[in-house]
Amino acid sequence: MINLDSIPTRAEEGIEKGQVKREIKAIKERIQIKQKLLSASAKNSLLVILQGMDASGKDGTVRGVFSGIFPGGISVYSFKKPTDLEFSHDYLWRVHKQVPKMGMIKVFNRSHYEDILVPSVYGYIPKDKIEQRYTQINQFEEHLEANGTKILKFYLHVSKDEQYKRLMERIEMPHKNWKHNDGDWETRDRWDDFMKVYHSIFEKCNAIPWNIIPSDQNWHKIYLIAKKVEEALNNMDMEYPELETERFSK
Repeated sequence: MINLDSIPTRAEEGIEKGQVKREIKAIKERIQIKQKLLSASAKNSLLVILQGMDASGKDGTVRGVFSGIFPGGISVYSFKKPTDLEFSHDYLWRVHKQVPKMGMIKVFNRSHYEDILVPSVYGYIPKDKIEQRYTQINQFEEHLEANGTKILKFYLHVSKDEQYKRLMERIEMPHKNWKHNDGDWETRDRWDDFMKVYHSIFEKCNAIPWNIIPSDQNWHKIYLIAKKVEEALNNMDMEYPELETERFSK
């Protein structure tokens, strides 16, 4: 059972930052090669789900892990408050529209788990409906995997102290002012409530397992996630298709 209180938010002592950064560079180069193979074979896709509290580093993860990949082979979607149109459909309608087609990598910056988190914390959906969503999300993810989409789920585990530091930087540093949102502080006030719901998610939606990523140090976070992405691509049954042509046939 996942217990965030017992999982560190920083790298273990003795891990050398410079060496890790060199390893990240090599891993990313291998990911870029595998992405080309993924695109060419077009038999699988990869969905990367990033969850975490505000300022846990979701945007930085996208840049740190996936920069250098051919832009046509990857896309990112950030889930925000549903629009009126999205509210008029079932909650997974907007999610299913964004899943990757075969040959693609898709990153969800936040995801369908927001449809459990937010209504649970603020209490605007009955508890029995929330319980149904746990089951529905499990079935949804299992359906995607059964049809060729590998799912990697990451929770960016940042400490409350580190989050405070990062939120203050958005106020004090002019080049980060654009990131500031008063709502982030309101969410921080409900930290314990969000942690309670996250623990419930980890318990009830772990058939496709969660990866808890220590995220107080960006370089360590990038390294751990990049390794998981490379591993997922390596485990896919991919090969370049054979040449199909009549013009050059004997």
